[in-house]
Amino acid sequence: MTYSLKEKTLALFFTRGVSLQRWDEVGNLSREIVIYNKLAPHMKRIYFFTYGTKDDLKYQDQLAENIVIVPKMLPLPSLLYMFALPFLAHAECRDSDIFKTNQMKGGLAAMIAAHVYRKKLIVRCGYEWLNSSIRAGSIWWKLLIIKLIEKVVYRNANHIILSAHNIKDFVLERFSVPEKLITVIPNYIDTVLFSPKQSTKHQKTIYFVGRLSAEKNLFNLITALSGLDFNLVVFGSGILDSDLKLHAESENVRVEFRGNISNDLLPEELNKAEIFILPSLFEGNPKALLEAMACGLPVIATNVVGNQELISHKENGYLCETSVESIREAIVAVTSDTLLMSTMGTGARKTILEGFSIEHVLKSEMNIYSSL
Repeated sequence: MTYSLKEKTLALFFTRGVSLQRWDEVGNLSREIVIYNKLAPHMKRIYFFTYGTKDDLKYQDQLAENIVIVPKMLPLPSLLYMFALPFLAHAECRDSDIFKTNQMKGGLAAMIAAHVYRKKLIVRCGYEWLNSSIRAGSIWWKLLIIKLIEKVVYRNANHIILSAHNIKDFVLERFSVPEKLITVIPNYIDTVLFSPKQSTKHQKTIYFVGRLSAEKNLFNLITALSGLDFNLVVFGSGILDSDLKLHAESENVRVEFRGNISNDLLPEELNKAEIFILPSLFEGNPKALLEAMACGLPVIATNVVGNQELISHKENGYLCETSVESIREAIVAVTSDTLLMSTMGTGARKTILEGFSIEHVLKSEMNIYSSL
C-alpha cells in the first residue's frame, strides 16, 4: 500500500471561499492540517487548492515539504473562481492522481477537474450540505440548487467519505448512491493533544465550544442555568453573539463569551471544565464533542441525530432532550453524582481512542486511496 501511494499525488479542493488564513482566524488551522501532515510522507505530493490570496503561502512552514499551497490565481469572486480553478491550475491538476473535496461546497471544482483530466474523485463531507440546510430551514429554491449540485457531484464520485452513519442514511435515501461507494470515516481527534491533563478544575463551570447559531440551542441552555449556581464558558463566534449576551443578562446567568480559540490552546481550557455540554437541535459528527470526550470530560449532549451515534447514556456521556427542563435536569443529575462523572469521563476517553484517533482515520483514508 505504501509503495503505490508513494507514486501518487493528492489534490485537496478547499471549501468554496475558505483559505488557510480563514482556518487560522477561527482557530481550526492546526486541526485541519494535522492529518495531511501525517499523510504527506506516504505520498509523492499533496496540493492544497485554496480560495485565499498569496497570504496563504505564509503557512507553508507549518506544512510538510511535499504539501504545495496553490492560492487564488485571479481576484475573482469565489463562486466564479470555483469554476475557473480546474483550468487555471491545469499544471497541478495534470500532475495529480486523486482529487478530493474538503466539503461539498466547492465540490463542483473537484468534479470538473476530475472529468477534464480523467482522474479519480473522492467526495468527502464532514457535514452533509443539503441535510444541514433542510434542518436550518433554508428557502426552497436554495434547497433545490443544493440538491442538484450534490446529485451531480455524488454521481461522478469514485468514492464518498461521510462522517456519520446518519449522514450515510440520508445520502442513500435522497441520492440513490450505490452503498458500496460510501465509507463512513468519522472526524479525527489528535488524542495526544486532546487528552486528560493535570489541571485545576473550575468548580461549577460548564464549557461549550461551537458556532453561536440557532441549531446549537444556546438560548435554552442559558435559560436552563437560570437560578442554578453555575458558570458557563462559551468558545466560538456567530451571528447570535449579541443576542445571547443580552439573553444571559436578562436571565441573570454568568456566561463568559471567550470568542474563537486556537485548536492548540483548546485542550488546556477544556481540562479546566467540570463538565462539557452540547445542547444542539441536530448534529452530524460534532468535533467539539469528540474533543471534550478525548479530554476525559463528563459530557452532556442532547438526544438528537449525530449525538446519538457517539453517546451511550450514562456510560460515556449523558443524553437529554433539547428542552429547558431536560437540560436543567441533566446538569443537576450529572454534577451531583461524582461517581457517574468519573465513569462517563473514562468511557468517553476510551470511545475516542478506539474509533476516532488520527491513526484510525488515516489508515481508513489510505485504504481508499490505494483502492482507487
